[in-house]
Amino acid sequence: MTIIIHLVIIQVSQVQKLNELKNYKHLFISADIGFYSLTLHQIYTLEFFTNNKMENKITTMERGMQRRTELLLGKDNLEKLQSARVLIFGIGGVGSWCAEGLLRSGVRNITIVDSDRVCVTNCNRQLMATSRTIGEVKVDALRQRLLDINPDANITAYQKIYQAETADEFHMEEYDFIIDAIDSLKDKADLILRATALPKEITFISSMGAALRSDPFMVRKAEFWKVDGDPLARALRKKFKKNKTFPRRKFQCVFSEEKPMQNRGDQRLVEHEWCSTKAQINGSLCHITATFGMAIAGMVINHIIN
Repeated sequence: MTIIIHLVIIQVSQVQKLNELKNYKHLFISADIGFYSLTLHQIYTLEFFTNNKMENKITTMERGMQRRTELLLGKDNLEKLQSARVLIFGIGGVGSWCAEGLLRSGVRNITIVDSDRVCVTNCNRQLMATSRTIGEVKVDALRQRLLDINPDANITAYQKIYQAETADEFHMEEYDFIIDAIDSLKDKADLILRATALPKEITFISSMGAALRSDPFMVRKAEFWKVDGDPLARALRKKFKKNKTFPRRKFQCVFSEEKPMQNRGDQRLVEHEWCSTKAQINGSLCHITATFGMAIAGMVINHIIN
């Protein structure tokens, strides 16, 4: 039987390899009391065995953080999650939550794509947007946040916009999952056509519109052609029919059945946004965009383990 105890303070005599700790920014050494003190998010796991002898072993941060995942899903499924390769287009209110949900659940090979910088108005719903990161490149800010959680993860960040002209640069055929969390109708349509033309072993999931909603219990998943009540899905289907170009295979979407609200605030609130070139800016809420993102993360995880 192994008893797991989490400690914030570790005696010097219990630390065998100081160089294993050098990558942690908040390590403080006190010569007076002879202790290493770690901040809470850098807690190590010490193992105590039934022979009453404490093992002087410090597990890796990654192994420690995935104990609950492994407990629930088993070692084999955890290894499947850790080997999966996920590409996320758009890391705003939906994509940023999806990325972190995947990382915390064991997915460690994630590529994030977005061309924007963090704007002050992003702080109400985007995970990496804080008062400290305003003005930073979004993918860089999110990459740093993800690596703060798991320094051993393989996080690739591209400050680029997905368009037909740039599509080949992302090598989508190298991934197991492709997540569409972009909101440009033209670019979204192109991504859908290209992603569904890839081999069927590559799973494609698309987010429909998360703005103008407030009820998280109305969020659903459905095959694209069966999505009901979503103006973005309707516009995409209309575009495909008009151009007589259609997705090559079926794919799942996350959407809301809630009837879109109307913006009740003064439109002048967003007239001075330097960080957006959208023709129309709609209000949105964190608990909705986060629900979308976590739902997509859950779809990826369940696809891997089932």
